[in-house]
This record gives sequence, C-alpha cells and structure tokens, in this order.
Amino acid sequence: MRDARIAWLTDEAGTELAQVGGKNASLGIMLRDLAAEGIQVPDGFALTAAAYAEFVESAGLRPVIEAEIGRYRSGAELSRVGSTIRSAFTAADLPSDLVGEVLDAYRRLGGEGTAVAVRSSATAEDLPDASFAGQQETYLNVTTSDDLVIACRRCFASLFTDRAISYREERGYDHLGVQLSVGVQQMVRSDLGAAGVMFTLDTDTGFPGVVQISAAWGLGEAVVSGEVDPDEYLVFKPLLDDRGVRPILSRRRGAKEVKVTNAEPSGTHVVPTDAKERQSLVLADDDILRLARWAVLVERHYGRPMDIEWAKDGRTGAMYLVQARPETVQARRRPTSLHTYRLLGRGAELISGLAVGEAIAAGRVCRLDSPRELDRFVDGAVLVTRLTDPDWEPVMSRAAAIVTDHGGRTSHAAIVSRELGIPAIVGTGGATATLTDGAVVTVCCAEGERGLVYAGAVPYETAEVDLSAVPDTATEVMLNLADPAAAFRWWRLPADGVGLVRIEFVVANQVRVHPMALAHPERIDPEELRQLEEIVGPGTAPEQFLIDTLAEGVARIAASRWPAPVIVRTSDFKTNEYARLVGGSSFEPAEENPMIGWRGASRYYGPGYEDGFRLECRALRKVRDELGLTNVVAMIPFCRTVDEAHKVLAVMTSEGLSRGRNGLQVFVMAEIPANIVLADEFAACFDGFSIGSNDLTQLTLGVDRDSELLAPLFDERNPAVTRSIEHLITTAHQHGRKVGLCGQRPSDDPGFATFLVDSGIDSVSVTPDSFLRVKANVAQAEASRTRGMPAARQAAGSFVRAGDGGTH
Repeated sequence: MRDARIAWLTDEAGTELAQVGGKNASLGIMLRDLAAEGIQVPDGFALTAAAYAEFVESAGLRPVIEAEIGRYRSGAELSRVGSTIRSAFTAADLPSDLVGEVLDAYRRLGGEGTAVAVRSSATAEDLPDASFAGQQETYLNVTTSDDLVIACRRCFASLFTDRAISYREERGYDHLGVQLSVGVQQMVRSDLGAAGVMFTLDTDTGFPGVVQISAAWGLGEAVVSGEVDPDEYLVFKPLLDDRGVRPILSRRRGAKEVKVTNAEPSGTHVVPTDAKERQSLVLADDDILRLARWAVLVERHYGRPMDIEWAKDGRTGAMYLVQARPETVQARRRPTSLHTYRLLGRGAELISGLAVGEAIAAGRVCRLDSPRELDRFVDGAVLVTRLTDPDWEPVMSRAAAIVTDHGGRTSHAAIVSRELGIPAIVGTGGATATLTDGAVVTVCCAEGERGLVYAGAVPYETAEVDLSAVPDTATEVMLNLADPAAAFRWWRLPADGVGLVRIEFVVANQVRVHPMALAHPERIDPEELRQLEEIVGPGTAPEQFLIDTLAEGVARIAASRWPAPVIVRTSDFKTNEYARLVGGSSFEPAEENPMIGWRGASRYYGPGYEDGFRLECRALRKVRDELGLTNVVAMIPFCRTVDEAHKVLAVMTSEGLSRGRNGLQVFVMAEIPANIVLADEFAACFDGFSIGSNDLTQLTLGVDRDSELLAPLFDERNPAVTRSIEHLITTAHQHGRKVGLCGQRPSDDPGFATFLVDSGIDSVSVTPDSFLRVKANVAQAEASRTRGMPAARQAAGSFVRAGDGGTH
C-alpha cells in the first residue's frame, strides 16, 4: 500500500520524522502531547516525504539532480547547479491527484481566502546534531488554491537552494537520501500582533537556567532574518512554577524600526513601525511568563534545550507556538569544559553591539553589501554587512568574525556564528558606515553582553579548562562579580556562590545617574536634568528606573548561582566617585580624604543619602520578593559603630528588608578595626562578616593603600592584620556566624590562602579568572593541615540557602 501523501499534524503520521520531516513532526508532537498542558499550535497538514518522492519520480527529476550534483563535484559553479535543479522542479507539474488531495485538505482549513503558512520540512532537518536552519523556504500569507500549489512546488525545489546543497556536501549527507515534506498551517495573524523566537538557555554561554525570548511587531520573519532589532526578555526557569513570584530577570527594548506584515491580496512586505511601537515593549509580563512556561514544557517533553518560534494573534491576543526544534550549538559543548578568552591590551573602540558567543578574533574588515560580492572575500577576514540570511553562509564559514548593522541574539547572523564557533557582534546600528574596508580590527565578545570592535590587532589569550578535575574543598570558594552582563559566562565554575557583588558597578555603568538625583530630580541643574531624562527615557519614573535597573543587574547575578548565596554589598562609592555621576555635584561635598570620609553605612540613615539608599533597598526587595531570588544576602559596607548598624537596619526594616523576613540574611563588611574589636557586638547585629582586607590593612597599619611611597609597608600578612583576622573568625564562630574574605591576596599568595584555611575561614571570594588557582591552593592547604577543623567552625553551620528561612 502506498504511503499517505497527506498527513494531518494531529494524525500519527504527522509525528513521524521520516514522513513529515523534523519541523512538521515537532508540530505534530506538540499538538498531540502538549495541548492538554495549554500549549496552542495552529492546525494544519503536511505533504509527506512520499508525496515528494512521487513528484521527483513522476517528473523525471532524479536524473537531473544526479547529473547536476556530479557537475558540481567536478567543479561547476554552485549557483548554476542550484539554479538548474530548482528550475526543473518549478517547471514540472505536481501529480494531478496529489493536487486534488492538497486542495481538499486546504478546504478543511477554510479554503479560498484562508491565509496559510507554507513551510519546508526536510527529513534531515532539526536534528540534535544538525539544525539545517534556514536552508529551505517558507511562504507566508498564502490565500488561494493556485498560490498554495505553487508554494508547495517551490518548497520542494528549495531542497536544492545553493546553501542547502553546500550544507549537505560539507556534512556528507546524500542529496537524494534527504527528502522534503511541506507543512501547511493556518496563519496566526501576528501581522497585526507580534512574533519572535525563544531558546530554553542562554544562547551565548549555554547557561541552562533561563528562557531567552526575542520579540518584534508583525511576523516573525523579521526577527529570524535580523531585519529588526527586537526586544529581548530573560526569564528564570527554576522559579516559573512558583506562581507567587514573577521571575523576569530583564527586559531590553529593541529599536524595532520595521515590521513584516501581510500584503494584499497575499504575500508579505516590510513597513516602518510608528513611534509608539518603537518606544513600547512588545510583550506584557503575563505574555512573557506564559511563553516561558510553554518553553519549559516543550523542553521537558523533549528532554533537551529547544529553539522555539512563537506568534501572537493581534485580533484575539491568543499565543501560539509555530515551530520547535532542538538547540544544536550549546548541546555540542562538553559540560565540564570551560573555554575562556581574555584581552591582553586595548585599542581604540570603534563600534559596539550585542555580543554573540564569548570569543575574540582579529582580521581585516571586508565590507560586503550582497552575497553576490562573495568573490571579494578573503578567508580569515572580518565580514561586515547590514544583515545576513542563509545565502551568506558560504562566506560566513570562512570569516574570522562577523559584524552586522542589524539583528538580535536570535537573528540569522547570531545563530550561524554560534554554530560556526566564531564571534559576532550584531545590532551595531552603523558598522558598515563606521568600519573602514581593509582596516585591521579586533572583534571582542569576551567582556559581557556588549561586544566591541577595537582598532588594530589587540593581543589576547585563550585557555580551556577541564572542570571535572577541580578538587572539592571544605572551605567555600566563591566569586566576586561586578558586571551582571558577564555573570552567565562563569556558570560552569563549581563555585559556592558569590561572595561580593558591588552594586556601585551597576550604578556607574547602567544607571549613570546619582541615586539622589533620581529621587529628587528637582534639585539638579537644567543641563543635568536633560541628561537624566535622556538616560531614563520616556514614560519611566526616575525612581523606578533606578529600582528596576539595580534589580535586573542583581537578579542576573543571583540567577547565575541559584540557589547558592549571592552577597550583595550596598553602594560604597566615595564622595568624589559619586560626584562624577549625572547630578552628583548637587549632592556631594568636597572631601580632603574621601577614603575615610562620608561613605558606606554613614550615608544610609541621614538626609544626604537616605532616600537614595531606600531606592537600593527597594531594588533588593524586588529581587527577593517579586522575582523570588531569595538567595540574595544583603551586606553593609564601612559600618563604623554598633549604633550606626542599628540605624541602617532600621531603615532597611522600614523598606521590608528586616533580618529573617523571607529568610533574609544581612552581613557586614569587616574592614574597620572597630569591627574586629567589637566583633561580639557586631555579631549580635548581623548574620555574618566579610573581611575587606585592603581597607582593614590600610586602617590597621595607618597606610594609604594607594600611596606608592608607602607600598612596601602595605602588607595583609603583617601580624597586626593576621591576628585581627584570627580574632574575628574565632569570635564570629562563637556566635554561630560565618566569616568570609573577599580580596585579591589569596589569588596572588598561596601562603595567605593557607593562613586563612588554618585560621578556620569559612570562605574566600575571588575573581573568576583566579578561581581555579585559588581552589587548588585551598585544597592543598586543607590537605596539608595537621590539625582538625576547629569545633567553633563546625558549629557555625553553612550559609543559609534559599528557602531555609534563617532568622539570625
């Protein structure tokens, strides 16, 4: 009996890869298995692989394919070979009885005038080890029977696009062994709504804890192609099942200057967006969370990370999933391998955009306007162009790096560059106008979300570490993290949490405005007010801008280590540093010695900064209570007296950050001799200590840590400092409090690490690039100890993990 030529996606045959290809089989699986979970997929049918095979045989296409592929392997131009095969397909007629079956199925979907999407689905597509992304064609807003038949034939022909032929040749696939199914689905009216792509991991680092969503107005074609710079949203997966929190880590508004909409009477076209669309976020929070929950359901069902396309109907507001396929780039990486890149110098910054991947590369700029210019490209050059589509792939594979004017993290350029393992910077806005053809540049994606193009060949180093060999230690080794954009890069490191998050980094780099100026914009001069309004943007209250920006930065770091503790130090700018922020000069006095001036805790409870500190508190409360990241620990810097501690804690309590509420712990920096001398009293106020060894050494020895003349006297191993550390650890443990140290010395001095371990330190916190070295030093120190662990340390317990509800 002949295999069915038409299969409805809800039929058993509609889920068989060999018959309907990867794309259609995935849709059928979701319709069959996930509809009960609330996931919606547009109904449709497929012309099966049997229909394709019958067409190839009845039209006599096999000899044409064999002859042309043979010519290609003998040196014929790919473009001519592909054109000849496709022309043979489009000139042939589909079998008349097959056309009848297709039109009968179309009538079941609504018939003439009903808009459908016609998509190619190859039997070797969307596999775990090969995505074939964008190799075949899709036709949207097909509204007549005649156009449907033409679209089906063109889909069959697209199995032999130039890029598809090249892709199969490179990977050793038999051209006649791969067949093609055509899916016909009801169109979601996202031309009147929105559409986009989502991944169930961070596409650049492989961090598995997030759903990454891209969104733009209109049809999703603009997002996939990179024609539009979309909105981007990050949602934290482990807390999605908790309906009491809304774990949206970040929302980034894209430019969204154009959208793809339905044309009349059929087809699509690109039109400009209006000002409101450009300035608005595409998705409301409820839609973001619904999509993220669907993504997690799909991932759980398939048991692997997924790449999913979605669409929102602008008439009804209904959400649909329209494609789902395995993620193929990060899935190929070894989970215990960490590949790192680090610049060893700097050049002039030429342009920036969204970083794709984590690599660095250098080469000469080759600016191209069209794939027709491929003969100009020199292997190892940096490809600079407006945007890419699958026709660019033959040259992309020869590039050292890629830089585009447009596109987001899920654009074609981003997806293909990740698959190729080369760095890319997308959405620069003007690389083609800025970068000079032939100039040597360095493309760096190793410094967080922002990718930078530097002038010249900047030296860099790369390393690969086998994390399976990292030793276990009783002493916790944690990370110091400042840049939220780089937090996911280090998720593979087996760290015990984050021992220091400097909130002032987010203030300086993302907020850029003095917190008091945001609390009281009426108190700054007109020019600074103009700068403030430009940074905050339209429609956002200045106070809320600070709360949301700080919350997003802290949340991203907290998510990267969940559920291990993440200790967030409230702002510790000095007055001269605060004054450099927009509006800062209106609120900061001039001090002779800012290092021991108005800083840390002394700012938090008086009229000069209390309103700014309250905004910091609201940001931390949002992270813990609204987003659900209860692994965040608050830490107060430079707290000089016990009375000051009580005042600061009272302000925090009034903002909903009282110790013990929802498991909140509050630590104090131990960086002033008073913290050591009065360790008993401070232990009654706080849940733990973190030693700031630089300030503690400076104030214990009376040595300016920035003085070159006194540099030989600045030594954390001076007995006055080491005895202070030992005293603090002993006293803190007597009160059941843990003690950590955040500083560079354990990274540079194995002997100091040994001293800390022997003194019973509970944790050391270091920069990510020194983590492995310190971990090895700590393991060696523990192995060489001749005495057992002090009983006081055993009694101190562990850091309260998220949800443990500690009350100290």
